[in-house]
Amino acid sequence: MLFNSYEYIFIFLPVSLIVYFLINSQGWYKAAKIWLVIASLFFYSWWNIDFLPLIIISISVNYLLGKSLNQSKLLISRKSLLIIGLVFNIGLLGYFKYIDFLITNINHIFSGAVPLLHVVLPLAISFYTFQQIAYLVDTYRGQAKERDFLNYAVFVLFFPQLIAGPIVHHREMMWQYEDQKKKLIDFKNIATGLFIFFIGLFKKVVIADTFAVWATYGFDTAPVLSLIEGWIVSLSYTFQLYFDFSGYTDMAIGAALLFNISLPMNFFSPYRALSIQDFWRRWHMTLSRFLRQYIYIPLGGNRGSQGRLYTNIMITFLIGGIWHGAGWTFVFWGFLHGVALVINRWWQKHGLHMNNITAWLLTFNFVNIAWVFFRATSWEDAIKVLKAMFGFSGVILPESTFPYLSSLSKLNVSFGGFIMEDYLYPAVIMCVVFLAVIWLPNSMQMQKYFKPNLLTAVFTGAIALTAILMLTKVSEFLYFNF
Repeated sequence: MLFNSYEYIFIFLPVSLIVYFLINSQGWYKAAKIWLVIASLFFYSWWNIDFLPLIIISISVNYLLGKSLNQSKLLISRKSLLIIGLVFNIGLLGYFKYIDFLITNINHIFSGAVPLLHVVLPLAISFYTFQQIAYLVDTYRGQAKERDFLNYAVFVLFFPQLIAGPIVHHREMMWQYEDQKKKLIDFKNIATGLFIFFIGLFKKVVIADTFAVWATYGFDTAPVLSLIEGWIVSLSYTFQLYFDFSGYTDMAIGAALLFNISLPMNFFSPYRALSIQDFWRRWHMTLSRFLRQYIYIPLGGNRGSQGRLYTNIMITFLIGGIWHGAGWTFVFWGFLHGVALVINRWWQKHGLHMNNITAWLLTFNFVNIAWVFFRATSWEDAIKVLKAMFGFSGVILPESTFPYLSSLSKLNVSFGGFIMEDYLYPAVIMCVVFLAVIWLPNSMQMQKYFKPNLLTAVFTGAIALTAILMLTKVSEFLYFNF
């Protein structure tokens, strides 16, 4: 079930919320948790009920492993038990997400003909697997302890964050499900939650899905692009991805807040970043936290030599790249960000500086160019867009500029004849959205200063109505593919 669907907005979410608080109002707190688990399993099964046993098995095995890690008497060492848990989770994710990718590469290297298994990627497996790996490691470190299966099931399955995060820690969530004050209706939280939820819906339906049309055309349909078109296409995806995933995160945070549950921040204006390190402190913050705490630091972090530090960064971001998708373009995207972070660390070590405008331009353009590999379904599509962006596929200017720039014809500049017939409209929309991303407060800042008054009620109603009226074609969130 999608957040941006009529059945979720008008049926599932209201019914789940009303029943949850009705049960709590009777003092049946355990029954309320059971209801949350049932509702979340129904929510998950809506997409494909065939994968319901998989997520139940994953939760059950990880719960038993975590419970065993908390016991004092074990037949095997706690470290061995942790390794078993990691192998189980990574193996499960590896099979469903990467087995066909592995077979394809083996066939290519050895000229083999091993048939693909055509394994369907289970919804949310990347997210609930990482979340449970973090739980096992935290339990091993003595930072988490859970003896109740129902509590653990709520921790993993809570539907607002189940499908695409944020990736949460046990210690930051479970106390909230036990807090008696959070079992009562909080009208301030309901108002704030609806406010954030509909901001997210507006981002997804009105903005992200608008940019999706131009990005899809440029990457998947157009045979060739000119200079201006190349930049329109790349920036369209850059903004589509931002508003799609930040929109999802807003809707997750907003929906959770209706239940008096606070999810961690996951975005904080990443396109305002002044360095690639700053970007990763702002973009998909809970994934960055996972990569840092459970991969980078265990590898040695910034301890040891500079060479070891750079190696740790590269390994971390190669893993981050492959986590996003089973393809070499994702690996290369991770490699690019790893290289950028290595350069950033070297720059900092030598005390070098640049002014904020230059730093921002460099960071934003690097991120935009790297997204090309993230979006492209093949190397050919990525090269097509990049060639256009750097003018290697020809430069075409609007025909109206010919009287003023006709001398450029000698430099093989053409006038008119764009492949994208309506290039001006996306360019104008892009400029408006770009200014909003850079200058307007983000949703987390708006949440901090939110006040339930007439003005915010009118604003929330306006964006909600606009988004709902544009729900003519429901589209999946991009991170559902990861």
